[in-house]
Amino acid sequence: MGAKLFDQDIFVNVAGGVHVDEPAVDLGIIAAVSSSCREQVIDPKTIFFGEVGLAGEIRGVSQAEARIKEAGKLGFERCILPASNSAQLKQIKYPELLGVSSLAECWKLLF
Repeated sequence: MGAKLFDQDIFVNVAGGVHVDEPAVDLGIIAAVSSSCREQVIDPKTIFFGEVGLAGEIRGVSQAEARIKEAGKLGFERCILPASNSAQLKQIKYPELLGVSSLAECWKLLF
C-alpha cells in the first residue's frame, strides 16, 4: 500500500493490557499503523474488524452481527468490515456499514 515501514519498529499497545489473539483485530491494527505512518487521523466514530491476509485481502469473521450491534450501542457511526460479512447484514442501518474486500478498498475510504 506504499507504506515504507521496513526500517520502523512498531509496537501495538492494547488498552488495559488485554491479550488479543482474535484475527478480527487485524484490520483495525493495520488502519491504526497506517494512520500513524501517513500522519492522518481516522474518524474516532469509525470501527474496524476483519482478518487480513498476506496479499491484502480482507476475510470475513464470525459474530459480525453481534460486533456491529455492540459498536452501535457504544456510539460508533461507521463500521468498516469484510465485504463478505457486509453482504449478509444489509438489514442493519446503524452504524453505517462499509464492506471492503482488500486493503486498497479500505484505503480509498480512509485516505
